[in-house]
Amino acid sequence: MTNPLLRKLSNFTQLSEEESKAVNECIDDVREFAAREDVIAQGDRTGGVKLLLEGFACRYKVLEDGRRQIVAYFVPGDLCDLRVFILKRMDHSIGAVVASKVATISPKNILKLTHSYPTLTRALWWSTLVEEAIAREWIVNVGQRNALERMAHLFCELLYRFRAVGLNQGNSCTLPLTQVELAETLGLSSVHVNRTLQALRRQKLITLESGTLTIQDLNALEEVSFFNPDYLHLDYSNDQRHGDGREAG
Repeated sequence: MTNPLLRKLSNFTQLSEEESKAVNECIDDVREFAAREDVIAQGDRTGGVKLLLEGFACRYKVLEDGRRQIVAYFVPGDLCDLRVFILKRMDHSIGAVVASKVATISPKNILKLTHSYPTLTRALWWSTLVEEAIAREWIVNVGQRNALERMAHLFCELLYRFRAVGLNQGNSCTLPLTQVELAETLGLSSVHVNRTLQALRRQKLITLESGTLTIQDLNALEEVSFFNPDYLHLDYSNDQRHGDGREAG
């Protein structure tokens, strides 16, 4: 199976065989995590950069009274912040939502990649910029959209992100989240999440069964949530490939 990080970066540029090999050779520390197990916890030493190879994970913060806010989701191919190894300790936690396989890329290997391969470095910058764009959109989502719009927007985003790494089935993708986890993501109560899911189902916009999300009418769901995929920057690859002087693949 293609390394999901390479599949993700292909949305930005076409990496050479040497660049792809260099990425694959950096992935030698792989661990499996059970569902709802922490990959790394707040306060732990960073140690390196986490790469999700399989599964589904989240970034979260917990208040002293136990309330949790999920602030990001990771799909296969996502790096859990390329620059985190610069810090001594984690200021947030990363947890596996389902059974997941995670690699740790050492600081030495990250620096080797970025020092030796300029095109790959630009691709990794692109990945980081997309993560920051997603974070901005999540702030807008919680701050300005109503409950139905928030949920619909999240569902649209995750479908696009799974599609970008070839892990969708048409308009379906994995979404193994409980209503509590959706509440912790969207800033809603579990009761409000339940009502909102029912509203989306009644409007025949989505189904969510056995951990699989199916968007029945993507255009309508995008309109409902004011979703515009431009912030995911998935249409940049053709321009960048030509800008690199390489043929479009």
